[in-house]
Amino acid sequence: MIKQTSSPLRADLDAIPAYVPGKTHPDAVKLSSNEMPFGPLPGIQQAVMDASANVHRYPDMGVVALRQALARRLGVTEEQVATGSGSVGLLQHLLQAIAEPGAEVVHAWRSFEAYPILTAVAGVKSVPVPNTEDHRHDLPAMARAVGPNTRAVIVCNPNNPTGQVATAAELDEFVEAIDPNTLIIFDEAYQEFVTSNDVPDAVERYSDRPNVVVARTFSKAWGMAGLRAGYMISSPDVVRTVSKCILPFSVNMLAQVAATAALEVEETMRERVAANVVERQRVLAATRDIVPGVPDTEANFVWLPLGDAAADFAAHCTAQGVIVRPFAGDGVRVTVGLPEENDLFLRTLASFES
Repeated sequence: MIKQTSSPLRADLDAIPAYVPGKTHPDAVKLSSNEMPFGPLPGIQQAVMDASANVHRYPDMGVVALRQALARRLGVTEEQVATGSGSVGLLQHLLQAIAEPGAEVVHAWRSFEAYPILTAVAGVKSVPVPNTEDHRHDLPAMARAVGPNTRAVIVCNPNNPTGQVATAAELDEFVEAIDPNTLIIFDEAYQEFVTSNDVPDAVERYSDRPNVVVARTFSKAWGMAGLRAGYMISSPDVVRTVSKCILPFSVNMLAQVAATAALEVEETMRERVAANVVERQRVLAATRDIVPGVPDTEANFVWLPLGDAAADFAAHCTAQGVIVRPFAGDGVRVTVGLPEENDLFLRTLASFES
C-alpha cells in the first residue's frame, strides 16, 4: 500500500471563512437574516401540505412547471430560465461553469459576504473593488478592474449589506464598458423592494444581451427562506452550461410547488412589500436621528456604519432581545421587521453608548 504524504483535502480551503448566517435566539426579535416577517403567502402552506403526500417520489428534475411560470411572468423563453437552491446556489454553479486556471471574478466590497467564499470554493480568484465612501458600488473602478483573465463581474443591486443601488444610467454605461465575452452577473435578491424609478429591472433592461445573467430568489420578498428556491435568467447558452453544474433535484418537490403557487398570489406579495417599505422609511428616518451617515436603502434592511463599534452594538442588541447582523469593524445590517419589532430595535439603538 502506498502511503499518502499529505491530506487529500484542499489546503487552500483552510483560508476560507465560513459563511455566517443570521443568529437566532429563543424569545428574541430576529432582525439579522432579511426574512419577511409576515409568514407564508396565502395558499403556500396548503400547497406544501398537499405535495408532502408524495415526498417518497423524486421531484421534477427539470422544474418544468416553475420554469414555465417564470418565463411567462418575465417575458423570456423557458430556455432562458435556470432554477436552483436559492440565488446563492445558482451563483455557485455559475462560478463552477466559468472556473478554469487563472480565472478571475470582479465584485464590489463590501457586498454579499458569500462572494469571496463562492469564488474560492470554485477555484476562481476573487477581485474585490472597494465601495465608494457613500457605500455604493464604484462601477467605473469595477470596469477598470476587468482584465484578460476576468470571466465575470458581479453587481449586487440593491447591494447587500448596505442597501445602496446603481441607477439605470450608471449601469448602462457600465454594461457598455464590459467586454461582451465577460459575464455581467446582476444579483437582484432584493429587486422586489426597489421603489426608485432610477433603478432598472435587469431582466427587462438587459436580458437580450448574451453576456448578462440575472439571479433572484424566493427567499426574501416571496417569504420562502425555509424552502430554498431561486432562479437565473440568461441566454440559452449560459443556462444550458450552468445546468450541467446544477446538482440533480436541487430544487426539492415542496420548494417547486410552493414557488409556483407563490407566483399566483403576486399581488399579495406586492402588498406585503409595500407595507415593509413604509416601515423601512420610518426606521431609516429614525436611525438617522441617532447614527450619522446612514445611507439610503432600497432593500428590506438598513445599514448602520458603526465601524469599530459594530460588534459592541450587536452585543448590546442581543442583551436587549434583538438580533442584528454585525460586520466587525465595518457596520451593522438590520432587517426591517414588524412595527413593534422595529420599535424595540429603535429603543435599543437609542440606549446604546459606544
